This record gives sequence, structure tokens and C-alpha cells, in this order.
Amino acid sequence: MTKRPSQNPFNSGALVPTEDILVGDGQGGILHYMVEWPSLWEISRDTWLGKVTPIAKIAVHTSQICALVWSPNGQQFVSGSNDNTACYFEMNRMMDDRHEKRDSAMVRKSRRSMERHGSFERDTLHTEHSGVGRHRRESVEMSFDAIPTSETIEVGVTGSITRATRTPMQGLRLFTHGTEIHCWRHDAAIKAIAFCPWQEGLIATGGGLGDKCIHFFHAGTSTPLATILVGAQVTSLIWSTTKREIAATFGYSHGYAQSEHPYRIVVFSWPSCRQISAVAWPGGPRALYAIPYPKGPANAPKGSRTVREGTIVVASSDETLKFHEVWRDQPKMAIGGAVGILGSDILESLAGIDKEGDVIR
Repeated sequence: MTKRPSQNPFNSGALVPTEDILVGDGQGGILHYMVEWPSLWEISRDTWLGKVTPIAKIAVHTSQICALVWSPNGQQFVSGSNDNTACYFEMNRMMDDRHEKRDSAMVRKSRRSMERHGSFERDTLHTEHSGVGRHRRESVEMSFDAIPTSETIEVGVTGSITRATRTPMQGLRLFTHGTEIHCWRHDAAIKAIAFCPWQEGLIATGGGLGDKCIHFFHAGTSTPLATILVGAQVTSLIWSTTKREIAATFGYSHGYAQSEHPYRIVVFSWPSCRQISAVAWPGGPRALYAIPYPKGPANAPKGSRTVREGTIVVASSDETLKFHEVWRDQPKMAIGGAVGILGSDILESLAGIDKEGDVIR
């Protein structure tokens, strides 16, 4: 929630709470919208129904956007794409005045370039990857549409009728390569992304069929922390809010045919990456996506740990929703160990982390 000047012409300039929405498209573009919801008095007095305003276009990917995930504090987000990259952004760096002036100049330059050379520009993105026993530098040539569209659709609702009007995109800011703080290369598209809710800066991503891994990164330094080879397309990732564990759901494993991988939900511990539990689905349907279901089973006792976060809802390729209780209501015993949350004493000291057990209090 961010306070901005109201778009209501009868309340112009007043600071009001607004929400931010990110929308990805099939060409790799990300549109950043500001949403101002109307108050009841604005509807009754001014007949003003709120406004959705585009404020920025982010052009760092070259293919379809598969995932967009905000951090718990709403100040960072990660995008995943079919171009096999996951990009990490920080809103405060994007929105400062210096960046705004630079991007305005880039938009003007891009428009002149389009008049001379057409509507596409090319740029080169350099990414560094480090891992056990290897260090390589890759150069990936990327093309993108450098110009936002000249119009956008502003949508409002009157009663049950949706109305749409076209408004000019003047003032829309363009962010291109270099806006992202980090760019993490995978071997397939990235659909699954999850910020850890109890450790700031810990991010998990899941690769598609060509990758078949869960990757863990430290956002502050871009350091790769661990990789779990799961042998299947990772379709969603959900951190536990009370335990140092993460649940993953899986799709295809051996190709775009009947899947041979029997497991569709697996829970891993962090940072040991040990498998805690696994759920196999008979008949081979794929897990397409999952979300946490905070209330848990209907017969769960009120106030129990299960009621808070034990269940996830999984959309399946057999056109059903499946409810699985992946975290029981009994907490694990706290276990100390030499391996810390981020796998490095240096990273943990930078983050102010003390080594504790498996239960998050």
C-alpha cells in the first residue's frame, strides 16, 4: 500500500492509499499499474468509481512472462520468463528521481530510434554464474519492443456493467536492461518463485522441464545458496510460515507425454534440503499450480497450527482442485546445527541472523 495523490478530480492532490499491480504479457513486457479504490463517499457524492493508471513499462525479458511475485513487504519483486531468466527488482531504486530522469531520456531516445530503425532495439545482457567447481560468464543477446503502446485501456465498473475508455500513455516510464538488480539464468522457463516469509532476502525459484531444479538465492548479494534436483517441472513453491520448510509441486517429468514421475508434492527442509514428505498422485495427473489455504480442514480445531497454514490447494491437470495438508499441527523439535539459514556465516552475519532450530517462532 502506497500513498499517492488522488486521481479523483473532486479530491485532486489529496494523499490516498493506492495499490500496485504488475501484469506480464506474452512478449516479455511487464506493466506496472497503480490502483486507487474509491471510498463509499466518493461513489455516492462524486459518482467516482476509482481508477487504474499505468505508470511504467519494464522491458528486460524477451519472451512470455510466466511468474510475477511480490516480496512480503511489497518493496521487491521477481519476474520469471520463458527466456529462462528470473529478474529481481527493488521498487525504491526504480522510483527514485535520478532513475526517473534517466528513463525519461531513454524513452525519448527510443522513440527517435524507432523512427530511424523501426520499433525494435537490441541490447546485450551479461550474467555471471558461479557454482561448485565452475565460474562462467555468459553474454545473452536480447531484443525487445522499446516503445510502449500509444494507448491503454482504462477500465471502470458501473453497477454490473464494465466500461472501457482509451487514454494516452503520456508520462509512462520505460525501464530497460539495467533496471533489474539481479538476473538469474536457468535452463528452462521459470514459473515458480517464492520469497521466504521468515528470512528477508531468501528466494526460491523453480525451473521448467529443461531445468528440473529448485534454486535458492540470497537477494542481497545474488549468491546462489543451494540447488535441489527434483527430476520434474517445478510449477509452484510455498514456504511454510512456521517451519523452515518449503513445499514444491511438480508437472511434467520426462517430456510432454504421460508423466512417469509419481510425486506431485514434496516438502523439503531448509537449509539441509532434505526431503521431509512426498505425495504421489495415482493415474499421473500433473500439478499445475498451488496456493496456501490458511484455514485448513473444516474439522480442524480452532486456533491450531493446521488452521493457520497446514493446507495447500493444488490445481490439477485432471480439472480438479486437490486439498493437501502438508504441514501437521505438531511443531518439530528445535534442532541446532552447523549449517545456517543462508549456508554461509558471512551472509548470515550481514543479515543479522543467529543460528536456531527448525521451528520459526
